[in-house]
Amino acid sequence: MDYPLHYPQFFTATILNCKHLLKPDKYKHIITDSLAQLVKEKRIEVFSFVIMSSHVHIIWRLMNDDIQSKVQQSFMKFTAQMMIKDLRNNHPLVLEHFLVEARDRKYQIWERNPLSIELRSEEVLMQKLIYIHYNPVKAGLSVTAEAYLYSSASLYVTGVSSSDFLEKWEAAY
Repeated sequence: MDYPLHYPQFFTATILNCKHLLKPDKYKHIITDSLAQLVKEKRIEVFSFVIMSSHVHIIWRLMNDDIQSKVQQSFMKFTAQMMIKDLRNNHPLVLEHFLVEARDRKYQIWERNPLSIELRSEEVLMQKLIYIHYNPVKAGLSVTAEAYLYSSASLYVTGVSSSDFLEKWEAAY
């Protein structure tokens, strides 16, 4: 059996103290823009994602010898910087909620130590994919998984997606 260089990963990042910072669409666009850029740079493939108001879930796979932590750091650093920039310019009072006492930063958007799990079986990958897609339904944000705009569910249900960086998961195990 041929094993992939990198297994897909289930990645979850949460906003500091589970604040609902990702509620406005402009912050969801920062997330999707970052994913699109990482795909364009051929650093990752994205198979599934959902952006909730306080966290994101992604199934992605590294495409080269990048270290997993480097890709995660790149994603989280870029998105945090863009959100801080917008908050500073447009919502300075909200920005104060992300003030931290740290040596290396004044503000912190993401919780430290995001969850990342290698998906080494088709069964587990499919469980995570379904979980991701039904997250907005369970949260009452959408009646159907495919109707939620900031998710990859429509690609899997209708075959069409507004996110051009997505790859539909095809069993590779």
